[in-house]
Amino acid sequence: MGTSVHGYQPDPDDMPLVTSLDQLADLATDPLLYLRYSKGPVADAEDGPSRDHEANVTLPGLSATTISPEPWWRRPVKDWVARRLCKYSEPAQEDGRFAWLLTGRMVGRGSDHEPLLVDVRPHARIAREVLDEATRWYHERFDVGNDSRRSA
Repeated sequence: MGTSVHGYQPDPDDMPLVTSLDQLADLATDPLLYLRYSKGPVADAEDGPSRDHEANVTLPGLSATTISPEPWWRRPVKDWVARRLCKYSEPAQEDGRFAWLLTGRMVGRGSDHEPLLVDVRPHARIAREVLDEATRWYHERFDVGNDSRRSA
């Protein structure tokens, strides 16, 4: 059960580039497409599976997040995608990491309920401008910071 990236392992600059939030929203209708923030497929293939550093355990695959909306979501796909990009964007600010889309076979869930993938195939890189656009969209369309938990 490897975390291999099959076939061609593109350099981040060779991956197709998603250049707008609308383009990403169109792609996000595919439930088999995932979002990942990392140094890219080549680095992930070299580094092996993700790791839960807090628990000090190696996970059985690469940690990713879903990008397609859940069936219960009634708002525009673009809203979902902007929110997903923003909720998971903190790692994108670290040490050469970037947002990219991938497919893969889910082999479990991580400690934060995130999908864990093997047999990963890169799909596209998300341009930094898309993250900036998503941040603006998210702050315009959502009550950012308002917790969804109900008080007793």
